[in-house]
Amino acid sequence: MTGKPRITALALALLLMLLTLALPSAGPAAAAQGKPAVTLSTAQAGTGGSITVNGTGWRSRTLLMLLICGQATPARGVLGGTNSCANADGRAVTTDADGRFSRALPVTEPPVPCPCVVHVATATGAKAQADAVFQVAGHPVEPLPAQTAGGRLSVLSDTRLDGSGSLLTWFGAPPSRTLAFTVGNVGTAAVENPVFQVGTAHGVFAPQWDERQWHGTLGPGEKARVELPVELTAGAHGDYTVSLEYGGKVLAEQPWGVGRPWGVTLFWILLCLVVPAAVFRIGMAVVDRVRPRHAARRPSPAPGHGRGRRRRTAIAFPGTEPPPTPNTTLPWFTPDTGPGPAGRLSAPHEDHPTSPTTPGRKGST
Repeated sequence: MTGKPRITALALALLLMLLTLALPSAGPAAAAQGKPAVTLSTAQAGTGGSITVNGTGWRSRTLLMLLICGQATPARGVLGGTNSCANADGRAVTTDADGRFSRALPVTEPPVPCPCVVHVATATGAKAQADAVFQVAGHPVEPLPAQTAGGRLSVLSDTRLDGSGSLLTWFGAPPSRTLAFTVGNVGTAAVENPVFQVGTAHGVFAPQWDERQWHGTLGPGEKARVELPVELTAGAHGDYTVSLEYGGKVLAEQPWGVGRPWGVTLFWILLCLVVPAAVFRIGMAVVDRVRPRHAARRPSPAPGHGRGRRRRTAIAFPGTEPPPTPNTTLPWFTPDTGPGPAGRLSAPHEDHPTSPTTPGRKGST
């Protein structure tokens, strides 16, 4: 009976050892996964220069996008979305195993006035972002629009995807639809030019988010019909999910079944049939062109040799039917005037023996 207590004590000791080994390794990982933060090498620079952006607290091995944006503050964020950023001069960076990064960013004027920030956001996976105040030297500065607190949007109708594919989509062009829905302002303040987030997810993968701004103003209690474009990558097919997000909250999701681009498959099948046939035809033409053309010619018969051969071939062997005799009539003779017993040209005379008394004959006396 003393065996079972010993086994239980041994199991508890092993469990405590495993917990002791696991807890220290979890501490740094939890510390590394803090709140994302961004720091800059300098708070002001002119166009044409560059700054160094450092980040901590991000997820490990995550792709980030770095942009200089106008009409933005760390407290209110980027009001116009990425439309207010210098997208052409942005930079991408991947965090290390500890969630850190350091990247040089060229200084470029954003399309809207300052106040400006360096905006860092995740490009894939779960959304996370952070802003750092930055001033573009020489760029105009304008006050931000008045903050309208109390505005809140809600989807009042089911979302649907309008549109259909085309012949180009059948051959691999990017499928596109229009996400249509009715939105209403259920808050106490007006909402001006709201920026929605439209995400597309394939299967179990995380959605890829794109910003779509709707131009208009919704007062308290008002509603409006909103249509936002949605586009997939070229050759996309399968089951997709389109998500709508506003203010950090997912408002609606809509499934989208995309058919396979069979035109691409047909093209490759025809290519596999036509190319070998064309190569075969070209090869045969090359072989016909390069092969020698001199053929063995039969020597011409010697003079008189042909006539002798024709005479020999005209001989009929015993037991065989002789060949037909060629027509030997000369062109200046007709059948009734040719030589032979066909007729006489002289006057008729009697055929009788010559009389001995006939003068002028032999034997006359």
